[in-house]
Formats: sequence, structure tokens, C-alpha cells
Amino acid sequence: MSRTDSGGENGVHTDPTAIAELAQAAAHQVTEVAPDGSTSFYRARRTLPLRVELIRQLKRRRTQLVLGFLVLLPFVLVVAFQVGEDNGNNRSGGFVDLATASGVNFVILTLFVSSSFLLPMIVSLFFGDTIASEASWSSLKYLLAAPVPRHRLLRRKAITSGVLSVFALALLPAVALLAGVVWYGAGEAVSPTGEAAPFADSVLAVVLTVGYLAVQLFWVAGLALFLSVSTDAPLGAVGGAVLASILSQILDQITALGDLRNYLPTHQALAWVDVFSTDVDWSNMLWGTFSSLAYGAFFTMLAARRFATKDITS
Repeated sequence: MSRTDSGGENGVHTDPTAIAELAQAAAHQVTEVAPDGSTSFYRARRTLPLRVELIRQLKRRRTQLVLGFLVLLPFVLVVAFQVGEDNGNNRSGGFVDLATASGVNFVILTLFVSSSFLLPMIVSLFFGDTIASEASWSSLKYLLAAPVPRHRLLRRKAITSGVLSVFALALLPAVALLAGVVWYGAGEAVSPTGEAAPFADSVLAVVLTVGYLAVQLFWVAGLALFLSVSTDAPLGAVGGAVLASILSQILDQITALGDLRNYLPTHQALAWVDVFSTDVDWSNMLWGTFSSLAYGAFFTMLAARRFATKDITS
């Protein structure tokens, strides 16, 4: 058989008819597309699995340091109370004076001192760093070229940040409860008004508090996410959300603003304290939930719209 019929040296086809048939088959395979415009072998829902992104974030040093600090903080507070002066009366006073009354009281004190700055900062860190860090590392454009659809990338990043934030919010009171029960016992939770609640009911109140804090900080998450897709500097996104939280708290202290303070996202930040009362007033928590969800949804929609048109090639 001739060279042009069977192929050239090293098995390379030189028959023009065979070459044309191979080219046509290859072109047909490449250009076959699905209704959404993707190739027949491409599935957008299989890109960037949530498990992969979550493991990736857990391996980051900043995540490990944050979670480690939350575990350490309750023990730091225990040591502070041990070396500090004892007023001799752990059944009256404010939250600080009542911290050693029981394990649940210690949890209340831990959440009280951390809810104004520490917890908003942690949520800002997880959400503000998620997209901006990829942009600063120049890896964002490669993720989108994988190709991972933009809306899926943003959704996966936001869900992962939300999971880490909720875990952090639950980790702090869990460790504080463990430390508090060991050092101060599983007694009744005493409120500043003198009311006492059984240990089981108080633990349920702690669970409700964590749930409320997760919802109340949703506005911080939405703002940090919006800043994260708007800048390539992670520190700017995280710092911007933290500063917004601090500014809102400062404005909330200005009584001259009157009823305008009700529309600040941090106005009901401490409404969770009501769940530790015998007669719970749910109105403040309901208003705080509605306000945070409204602000959070607004900032999240802005983030999605901004990221859909963001120039990631520069």
C-alpha cells in the first residue's frame, strides 16, 4: 500500500481525504454546545464544589488564628477574674459583677464584651477577605477562566464565609460555657434585675442568642461582601465594614438623633439580652432581625450586581 494511503512515517496521515475527515470530526466535537452556550462536556454546577472551597478556607492561616483566638478568649477571661479583685457578691450588679455567678452568666459576659467589636470584625474578615484576597493574588481571573460562572463563584464564596462565621459565633459561647461550668458551676443564670433562670432554660437562651447574633450581623456580612468585590485590597474591605459598624454604634449613642437611631443597623445589637429575662420582650429582637435582613439583602444585591460587571483582567 502506498504512503499516501496508509500514512506517512511515524504513523502520520498524509492522505488529504483522511485529514479532512479528522478535522471535520474534531470541529464537530468542539463546536457541539449545550442550550446555555457551554460545550457538551461542561457542567457549571460541578465547578468549585462547596466542600473544596470550605477545606481551602479552613487551611488558611487567618482562619486557624481566628478560631484559635476564640477558643483561647474564654480562658483569658477566666484568668482575669481569678487574678482580679472579688467584690464578694456575685448575685447582684451588672453583667461584669454577675459573670462568676454561674457558667451561663460567664457566657453572657463573654458575648457582651465581644459583640460590639470582636464578632463584627470576625464576620467582616470572613466576608471582606473572600473575593478581595483572590483579586490581590491575581487568582480570581484564573478561577473564572476555569471556567466557574461568576454568580456561582460569588455564591460559593459567600456560603463558605457564612458557614465559617456561624461556626465562629457558636464556637465562642460553646467554649465559654464549658469553661464557665468548670470554674463557676452549672447554677442558675442571674440577671441584673435579680431574676434567676434554671440552667437548662439558660442554655436554650444562649442558643437563641447565637441565632440572633448570626442574623443581626448579616448586614455586616453583606457590606463586607460588597466591599470585597469592589476592591482588590482585602484590608480595605475588612476595615471598611468594621469602621461602618463602629460608626453606627457611635451614632446610636447620640440621643439628639432621637427616633432616627432606630434605623441604624446596630441599634438592636444587644437586644439578645432580653431572652435571659423571665418575661421576654420579643419586639426589640424582631425589629433588629428585620433591620439587619433589610440592610444585608440590600448590600448583598449590590455585591452581586457589582461582581457581575467587575473587570477581573486588570
